[in-house]
Amino acid sequence: MMKTAGLTLLILLVACSGFSRPEENKIFPYKIHQTTLENGLKVIAIPFDSPGIVAYYTIVRTGSRNEVEPGKSGFAHFFEHMMFRGTERYPKDKFNAMLKSIGADNNAYTSDDQTVYHTVASAAALETMMDIESDRFMNLKYTEEDFKTESGAILGEYNKSSSNPFQTIDEKMREIAFGEHTYRHTTIGFIKDIEDMPNQYQYSLTFFDRWYRPENCVVLVVGDVQPDNVFALAKKYYSAWKHGTYKLDVPQEPPQTAEKTGTIPWKAKTLPILTIAYHGPAFSDKDIEYAAMELLSQCVFSETSDLYHNLVVDKQLVEFVQGGNEDHRDPYLFSIFSRVKDPNNIALVRDAIYAALEDTKSNPVTAERLEGIKAHLKYQYAMSLNSPDPVANSLATYIELTGDPESVNRVYAMFDRVTPQDIMSVAKKYFTPQNRTVVTLQQQEVKQ
Repeated sequence: MMKTAGLTLLILLVACSGFSRPEENKIFPYKIHQTTLENGLKVIAIPFDSPGIVAYYTIVRTGSRNEVEPGKSGFAHFFEHMMFRGTERYPKDKFNAMLKSIGADNNAYTSDDQTVYHTVASAAALETMMDIESDRFMNLKYTEEDFKTESGAILGEYNKSSSNPFQTIDEKMREIAFGEHTYRHTTIGFIKDIEDMPNQYQYSLTFFDRWYRPENCVVLVVGDVQPDNVFALAKKYYSAWKHGTYKLDVPQEPPQTAEKTGTIPWKAKTLPILTIAYHGPAFSDKDIEYAAMELLSQCVFSETSDLYHNLVVDKQLVEFVQGGNEDHRDPYLFSIFSRVKDPNNIALVRDAIYAALEDTKSNPVTAERLEGIKAHLKYQYAMSLNSPDPVANSLATYIELTGDPESVNRVYAMFDRVTPQDIMSVAKKYFTPQNRTVVTLQQQEVKQ
C-alpha cells in the first residue's frame, strides 16, 4: 500500500473518524456515491467529516477546447463571468443576497477543458443551493447591454494580464506549436476575438444553449451530506433541464515534423525567460505513457534533480527551472520554463536542459529514486484532502478529463506500475528535436 509513514497515519486517522471510511488500495480515501439523472446529468456525493459545511461544485466540461468556430474564441471564459448575471427568479442582486444569507463563498474558474462553478456554504442550506444553482444553469438571462458590458470587462482583464510575460509566452507558444487544434488559443481567447466580442450577442446565446446542458455537466457535493438526500434534491431541481443535441468535432493536431522557434521582445525590464515545449500525450487513466511522463517530470525537474542542482544551486545560472506535462483531454505540451540570470547564458541553459532530457533516454532512473517519487506524489495528494473544498476541487480535475471521479484511483494505481524502462521509452518517443518548440522572451534593447 502507501510507503510513507505520514500518509499511512493520515489514512488511519480517516479510518478511525467513523464518518467516511477509506477505500482499500485507493489513493482517494472516501466513498464516491454517484448517479445519473434521466436527462444525462451526473450527480456525485461524497460524505466528508466537516460538520455543517459542504462544497458544491458544478463542472461544465466545456473550455476553450470547445471553441471550434473561427473568430469565436473566449466564450467559455466569458460565461464564467455571465453566469453571475442572474435569472428572472433570482436577478443578480437577489442571487448575491441569497448567497450572503447562507454565508456562501462563491466563485468560478475556466481552463482549456472545463468551466467550474464552486460554492462553500452551510450544509443546512443545501436545498437553497440546489435551487439557485439549477435555476441559473437552466434559466440564465441577460440583455444585450449586459453582454456588451461584460465583454468589455473581459477586454480589460486581458489588457491587465498582458503585462505578465508568462501570458504572452503562453499565447506565442500555442500559436507556434499548434496549427489545427483549438489549444492554439488561450482560455481567454485571441485578442482580435475579444475585441469583436461585443458584436457577438446572438452567438453567445447559441454557445450557452449548446454547452450548458445536463449531459455536459456534473454536480459534485462534498461534506456533511447524505448521498440519498443529495440525489433526491438533484432530481427535484434538475430533472426539468433538457438534454442537448450538439456534437463536438475538435480538429486534431497532426504530428510535428520540424523544430519551431519564436522570440518575444519585451519592453519592460525583465530577465530572459526560456520556454521549451514538446508535444506530449493526453491525460489517460489507462495508458502508461501518461503516467510515465508525469514521473519523468519529477525525475528531471524537481528540486531534488541533478538539473535543478546544476542550474539553480551550484552554478546559479537561473532563478528557476521547472517542467511538466499539463493535463488535457487531448494531446498537449510538455513545457519547460526557466528564467536565466544572464542573457549570455541562454544557450548554455538550453543545452543543459537538452542534455538532461537526453540522459533519461539511456540512463534509467534508479528503482529507489523512482519509488521515492511515487511515494511523494501520493503523500502530497493525500495531504491536500483536508476540507470539502480541496477534496471537491481535486476531483473536479478528473471529472473534467474523463467524466469519472474514479479516474483518480486508476491514475495513482498506474503510477505504481511505471518502470524505469517506461520512462526511458517515453523520453525517446517525445523528446526529439522535430517535436520541439522553443520560445525565448528577452528584454528589448534600448537604442541610444
